[in-house]
Amino acid sequence: MTKKIMGIHHITAIVGHPQENVDFYAGVLGLRLVKQTVNFDDPETYHLYFGNEGGKPGTIITFFPWAGARQGIIGDGQVGVTSYVVPKGTFKFWEQRLETFQISFTKMERFGEQYLEFDDPHGLHLELVEREEGEINPWSFGEVTSEVAIKGFGGATLLSTQPNKTAELLEKVLGLEVIGNEGDFTRFRSTADIGNVIDLKLTPIGRGQMGVGTVHHIAWRAVDNQDQLDWKQHVAANGYGVTPVKDRNYFNAVYFREHGEILFEIATDPPGFALDESYETMGEKLMLPEQYEPYRGQIERGLLPFEVRNLDA
Repeated sequence: MTKKIMGIHHITAIVGHPQENVDFYAGVLGLRLVKQTVNFDDPETYHLYFGNEGGKPGTIITFFPWAGARQGIIGDGQVGVTSYVVPKGTFKFWEQRLETFQISFTKMERFGEQYLEFDDPHGLHLELVEREEGEINPWSFGEVTSEVAIKGFGGATLLSTQPNKTAELLEKVLGLEVIGNEGDFTRFRSTADIGNVIDLKLTPIGRGQMGVGTVHHIAWRAVDNQDQLDWKQHVAANGYGVTPVKDRNYFNAVYFREHGEILFEIATDPPGFALDESYETMGEKLMLPEQYEPYRGQIERGLLPFEVRNLDA
């Protein structure tokens, strides 16, 4: 039987100043900061995680904020657009909210769905789509109440240097279902009810350059550690070089670069973000992995301070 990936676990991007990042994703979009830690491979940099109330897989966008770093270029070998799903009938609220914060947006239609497209302060391309799928997010922040709150990912648009190769991977290796073609896009769907729709652009647009305002990688969900090992073996058997398992405290991760040059990760759903904090206090203070705890003072002095602010107050 063909293995089928559940859907998106998280998406990780590079941005600029952490306060600007937190103001936008918490203050404007109303997401919960569920974890503040550091890049485990570069502890001089924050790693910030935003999601729904529980920080569930399929809702998490994560950031490496590098204030003053060079601006990247969105292009092939990257996620081009990150899509968020909101409840049906909430577009009027979101249009008004974007206007209130002077965020330019455009309306467009793709595969019979209406989208609001806009950029975050550092240039990441985002969009909102209304769908019935996905559970309501009980988190409320400012004027973003649970009735209108972002549920999690709708999906993502992939930009590939070799779209045919990427399409083959998505369908034949990851087990996504092709559900249609429209214009320059093929749409794929996974088995989950959120983070489940992938649009692949069929024409390359030019190679992207990593930097502020670009996605670093997209992570797919594994049920548990054994499922991840099964996926690791499955992906390797199909000719992709996969890293050893890396312990990221809140999930285990393996990485591989697909033939269209997009960096993919497969991450475990457990143990989740309440591992080292209570559910109620997740994201309120800097959490460090054990190997960096002896250097907390030095690390904290090197990080730019920020706070989660209610911009509606």
